[in-house]
Amino acid sequence: MAAYYYLISSLPTLKTDESMPISYDEFLRQCKSAVNGKTYKLLCSLDVSSTTSKISFVKKWTAFNGSLMKELNKRRAEKFGKKVESDMERNSQIEKVVAQAMSAQNPLQAEKILLDAQFAYLDSLVSMHFFDDNVLFGYAVKLKLLERQNVFETENGKQEFSRLYDSIHQQIMNIGLEN
Repeated sequence: MAAYYYLISSLPTLKTDESMPISYDEFLRQCKSAVNGKTYKLLCSLDVSSTTSKISFVKKWTAFNGSLMKELNKRRAEKFGKKVESDMERNSQIEKVVAQAMSAQNPLQAEKILLDAQFAYLDSLVSMHFFDDNVLFGYAVKLKLLERQNVFETENGKQEFSRLYDSIHQQIMNIGLEN
């Protein structure tokens, strides 16, 4: 347990609006000597979208995140005029977050809104835990989410958007010339 005190208190704080202060591999290196073999193995194989996890913490996380993504997909489909039947239980908190994300000015801002909600939920899961596996799993999931966020590069996104726009514009012009 003493190793957990040192490990957890030495981990840098993770924030949604900052870059990753530590990589997942570095996190695992720090955990290797501080946690038991079973926990380390679970951290190594952690998949934040797995629905088959036997870890209670991860089950709760995937239930929340799955509901969040289902609501987001439902709203996206409705935006395009598709009627979607939903078998999931209504959750006003999730509906509010998704509504905010759907009204965001751009996709990056929408991702930030979703990430903030995911971090807040993870914080609620570890709120009564201080130096145990739940804190480590919460930290690990946050790191995985930040890794995903790091692949969003604004400049590359703008370039890709411009490329796609120009391509579509050219196709429209070609159709107009044919008529």
